[in-house]
Amino acid sequence: MNITTIPGPKGLPITGSLLAFRRDPLQFLRDAAKQHGDVAHFRFGPARHVYLISSPDLIKEVLVTKQAHFRKGKGLQVARAVVGDGILTSEGQKHLRQRRLMQPAFHRERIASYGESMVQQAVSLMEEWTDGAVRDVHEDMMKVTLAIITETMFGKGLKEGADKIARAIDIGLKYVATKATSIIDIPLNVPTSSNRQFQESAEVLDRAIYEIIEERRREGDQGRGDLLAMLLSARDEDDGQGMTDEQVRDEVMTIFVAGHETTANTMSWTWYLLATHPEAEQKLWAELDEVLGGRLPMVADIPRLPYCSQIINETLRLYPAAWTLNREVVEPVEIGGHAFKPGDTLMMSQYVMHRSDRYFERPDEFIPERFAGDLLKRIPAYAYFPFGGGPRVCIGNNFALMEAALLLATFAQRYRFRLADPGKPVEAEPLITLRPKGGLMMKLEERTR
Repeated sequence: MNITTIPGPKGLPITGSLLAFRRDPLQFLRDAAKQHGDVAHFRFGPARHVYLISSPDLIKEVLVTKQAHFRKGKGLQVARAVVGDGILTSEGQKHLRQRRLMQPAFHRERIASYGESMVQQAVSLMEEWTDGAVRDVHEDMMKVTLAIITETMFGKGLKEGADKIARAIDIGLKYVATKATSIIDIPLNVPTSSNRQFQESAEVLDRAIYEIIEERRREGDQGRGDLLAMLLSARDEDDGQGMTDEQVRDEVMTIFVAGHETTANTMSWTWYLLATHPEAEQKLWAELDEVLGGRLPMVADIPRLPYCSQIINETLRLYPAAWTLNREVVEPVEIGGHAFKPGDTLMMSQYVMHRSDRYFERPDEFIPERFAGDLLKRIPAYAYFPFGGGPRVCIGNNFALMEAALLLATFAQRYRFRLADPGKPVEAEPLITLRPKGGLMMKLEERTR
């Protein structure tokens, strides 16, 4: 077995590369991959060894072939504090069981029925918009995707204000991102200001979700057939037991948090990229005008809007909502001729892979047309993996792609989005997801056809 010392950034004596990583995670990972090859080694703190894997074949080994040797990385272990032990964070048999229970809610036929609701929520948001208004478009996208997830997955709106919910989710995600890369692990019961703020936000979310569950148990399904109905009616194959309120809460919270933040980010980056690439914007308008002619889009229109889908795919390439995937070794494993031991962290970065010139020409440029041909058949499977891969591939990937295409078609027909301050750079903030730092202020201009 050819096992050699794995090269990587040297780092500092105690903290290792943690400070350099925290300063600019995206650039740190790109540099590590470029300078040190397919496997790069660095430390976070005195004893946490991290290995960046930047080869599609090796990524496939970790996520598919040898996935039983790993568990979710530290970030998602910490995320249990927000989403509980739901499909995102659970392991082994529990994960398989929960995924099997939830899968029917995400079948293609089922999600097609959500399309009208997605478009109507977009129309509803546009009622707040006026020509020439300057708005935080990221906040707007968070608002519309939150409304979509609550209506399609849970069949109702929220009693708590959407702003309050969105703020609580934001606090939770920032807390998890900070804690995941912290050397000192301060327990949640220590009353620091961040712990207190996090616990208050968790209570807001819990209250909103338990209200939804309680109301549905009281009213019964009434033929809704949404995700919540499936979770409440699900029975274990072995003992016939249903899920407790706490189990349902964990799954609802997972979909709630993971299902709206990710698409909101994708839409925000889409508007940013179109605003800075007018030729792509013109091409999009031409397609929308020809196919839709001013009417609202439907799910059946998506195959007739190929450029729309290419824009979404290219946005997910440049700004993948999930910018890194971590796995922690639980039993000794060999990957690419290197031996890894329990406790080691293997990191795979979509951001790094998607911007590699080994697989993409002019990788840092926004070129939606690159997805027009058979690109995804020509490149290795894990050179482009915005939704992860293997048995834990994102359960909502088709939902997200459909939602993004319908929102793009609905909004772009009516409005053009201009950067409010074109001279101010828009930075990516890599928390749990990749979002525009400090929001995205844009000027809305009504389109005239």
